[in-house]
Amino acid sequence: MSGRWRSAAAAVAATVITYLVWLSVQHDSHIAARLGPLPVAAALWAAFAAGAWLALGTSARRAVPLILLGGIAIQLAAMSAPPRSSDDLYRYIWDGRVQSAGIDPYRYVPAAAQLTRLRDRFLWPANGHYCVTSAAAAAGPGPSGDPGPALAPGCTRINRPTDPTIYPPVAEAYFTAVYELSPPGSGATPIQAGAALFAIATTGLLMLGLRSLDRDPRLAVLWAWCPAVGLEAGNTAHVDVVAAFFTAAALLTLSRAGGRRRALCGGVLLGLAISTKITPVLVAPAILRRRPVMVAAAAVSATAAVYLPHLLAVGRGVIGFLPGFLTQDGYASGNRFLLLNLAVHGRWATIAAVGVLTAVGLAVLRRANPDQPWRGALVMSGAVLAVTTPFLSWYSLLLVMLVAMDGRAEWLALSAARYLTPGQPFPHVLLPQAGQVGYGAAVAFVAAVSLVRLRRRQGAARGKGREALDAGADDYSAEPFGKEGLLGRMPATVRQAGRGRIAREGNRGSP
Repeated sequence: MSGRWRSAAAAVAATVITYLVWLSVQHDSHIAARLGPLPVAAALWAAFAAGAWLALGTSARRAVPLILLGGIAIQLAAMSAPPRSSDDLYRYIWDGRVQSAGIDPYRYVPAAAQLTRLRDRFLWPANGHYCVTSAAAAAGPGPSGDPGPALAPGCTRINRPTDPTIYPPVAEAYFTAVYELSPPGSGATPIQAGAALFAIATTGLLMLGLRSLDRDPRLAVLWAWCPAVGLEAGNTAHVDVVAAFFTAAALLTLSRAGGRRRALCGGVLLGLAISTKITPVLVAPAILRRRPVMVAAAAVSATAAVYLPHLLAVGRGVIGFLPGFLTQDGYASGNRFLLLNLAVHGRWATIAAVGVLTAVGLAVLRRANPDQPWRGALVMSGAVLAVTTPFLSWYSLLLVMLVAMDGRAEWLALSAARYLTPGQPFPHVLLPQAGQVGYGAAVAFVAAVSLVRLRRRQGAARGKGREALDAGADDYSAEPFGKEGLLGRMPATVRQAGRGRIAREGNRGSP
């Protein structure tokens, strides 16, 4: 296929992805309702696979602007409708409003009586999905008889209105900035636009960063056109996209050998990423091979700096809903580890999860290449998804960004798992154990492709060794060392022994 035709085909694929993203977010789509979520999701991910393959085979001169424009179109399509699969962004808007009013977002739950003056019809409509009744308001939010702060009854779009926020301080600052810049009555569009802008900015950052490292900037298509990025940034506006941006900046900064300033900047960026969403802590084992003390100190200092004002204001309340989330989602009981639960349950599943992830973390820490930290970070992030098997699909955004930096696209199967195995794939059809099916298939696919890559790399290394030995090299070692390597080394060993014998005879004959 010629370059022009390939570019045209990639543009068509981007158009199809854009349309399917638009179709996926429409609440009143008759097509999606008749087909069910699985056919639409399968077509979307297939179009993405084809489009990425075409874009990666197009010249960089044509591909880079096409990838960027396609990413922008996908985000605009995702923004065309209210959030479809998650209502977290309403909490974002509320937290921004609370902090804009001069109140620490960790001090009160959304339903607190102290915040009733901040309510409006958009976030607190009469037909809101989450209601605090008069009886619940009288009981208060505190557990075990602790009355806690007073609640005011009402219905809202904000999920868990009687629980404190879970989001870290940099995320809260982002929510406040978006709220301050939002026109009155603009609804969810500004927070969706903010996430879309961060997704597009991450695409640009990946292109520039990969080019500066003499890597292929076209790999950014694995982020820009990925269905997860469109659906979870432009539509549901998850703050994970902001964390991915800071994480990419940290990895690109720390991948170059440099002095103290580079290590400090990279550490600060990592600290900001962790203070946006806790998941970027997963890249830490991969980046601590170069100036580990300085990087860790900078990351901890940045995290402490953004937490300190809230800690002084509300004390331990700054932890927010994180402990409650882990308990409600089944991780504390061990019931959320879907693949591990095939073998062990309860506390033993938790112990097994900790053991597996600790082993992977230590292996990444020991073997990670400091010049390419995203490789180890991808393995760590993928292992966490495979072990924890989260139901929330946006948790894979960090992995998608790492795939775009690294290029091993098979790991995207862990992102596609939740989209391609919905609980009700077709109308009136249920898929039992959908999470186990999806993540199990994804792990098998990643393992199979990784094994093929390993064998090809070993075969290429052995081939180079045989060529070097046939050309007259004294020795060449490729790991692992097998029969082919032994046979290839024999002629070189004989030649080397012959040269040694001739040298000894010459020394004997010299006066």
